Amino acid sequence: MTGKLNYKHLRYFWAVAREGSVSGAARSLGMSAQTVSGQISRLEQTLGQALFTLEGRRLALTDAGRLALRYADTIFQLGEELEDSLQQGELTHSVRFTVGIADVVPKTVSCRLLAPAIEGRHPVRLRCLEGDFDDLLSDLALHRLDMVLTDRPVPSGAQQQFRSFLLARCPVMLFGAGELADRYREDFPGRLDGAPMLLPTRGNVLRSQLDQWLDSEGLRVDIRAEFEDGALLNTFGRQGLGLFPASAFDAADIAETFAAGLIGHVPGVFEHYYAITHARKLQHVGVEAVLASAMPEQGAS
Repeated sequence: MTGKLNYKHLRYFWAVAREGSVSGAARSLGMSAQTVSGQISRLEQTLGQALFTLEGRRLALTDAGRLALRYADTIFQLGEELEDSLQQGELTHSVRFTVGIADVVPKTVSCRLLAPAIEGRHPVRLRCLEGDFDDLLSDLALHRLDMVLTDRPVPSGAQQQFRSFLLARCPVMLFGAGELADRYREDFPGRLDGAPMLLPTRGNVLRSQLDQWLDSEGLRVDIRAEFEDGALLNTFGRQGLGLFPASAFDAADIAETFAAGLIGHVPGVFEHYYAITHARKLQHVGVEAVLASAMPEQGAS
């Protein structure tokens, strides 16, 4: 470093990195692009490192830029927390807990697994963001998230700073609305041959298990629709458009909310829910509360 860090310059850098361009950052800051560009140059001179490089017509972060962004995210998020706490008179200081939730995780499951963070002894302000698994993992690496809630552990060979924790292991059951439940509940699973079915898309962890189970039972179902979004799958199931799978963790909620009847338990098929966090976040009060309340054998039989 060739000089003292100017945090105003760092904020300009942060804005450019988040907006993806100098012009976009200039608009959000209410400044000219020339001014923003000049401030970035001064920051690079101070740090003695190039933070951006041109790739075609777009700006891309260098390795030094990605490192600087991780620190900038933490610095300015903490600053926002400080402002929020002082403005609201929260002298006890609630800690912001930002969780990325994979879009395959049911809403009721997310609520139950994250509730201990809100109900814990230490004040926590929970912020939930939904997204694709890979995108969430990238945000976790950049410290934009404190934890990711998902249906799979971090891939082997991924960055060593990530840690995966099994929060719940839930048996899967089949449900159906109205007369569908009555028709297929008797002599389960024998009567499922040719039954109308709503399933997750191929490549989904649950879908792979269900396909294996159906094959082992010699069943050929009529797949009426496939869904990436579990909530949308349940909504179609509520309309009686087909039988649908859900974890036992959800059984009571599905029966009540979706007016769907239980048809039968799918033996050997489980939904697994994991918390993935950065090694540096293990002491976060929100992460600690969620991990302490893990129920890895929830509903197992």
